[in-house]
Amino acid sequence: MNIIQLKKSVRVNHKKRKIRGRGDSSGHGGTSGRGHKGQKSRSGYSRRPYFEGGQMPLIRRLPKRGFSNAPFEKEVAIVNLNDLNRFENGTEITPKLLEESGLIKGCYDTVKILGKGELTKKLTIQAHSFSKGVLEKIQKAGGSGQVIKA
Repeated sequence: MNIIQLKKSVRVNHKKRKIRGRGDSSGHGGTSGRGHKGQKSRSGYSRRPYFEGGQMPLIRRLPKRGFSNAPFEKEVAIVNLNDLNRFENGTEITPKLLEESGLIKGCYDTVKILGKGELTKKLTIQAHSFSKGVLEKIQKAGGSGQVIKA
């Protein structure tokens, strides 16, 4: 097997990049594949990906429909009962304390306590809302839950 046959048997998994603008003898000189004159032949040219050649764009041809309530949605921070066991007995837990301890992160409008897990400490919990049955679990542990207004 000679060198020429060996070179042909080697597979290359990528195509070689076309080198443009390096003289006419390169095959990609002159206009470098951009054609003659016009906006598209200039350097730095770019246009919106949805540009339709000056035709009225599709997004403007279609009528507006519907309404989204998403901007008015309340952001609820959720805390489970078993997460509250990290506090000492007799602690008064407020949304501010939950934020300082790292249980709540980011922006929120209200705090809701959910009933996952069991509460082993006697705590006074202040939150905007409690899920069904959570207040019973808190009272069973000897604590109390207070609903505060947003």
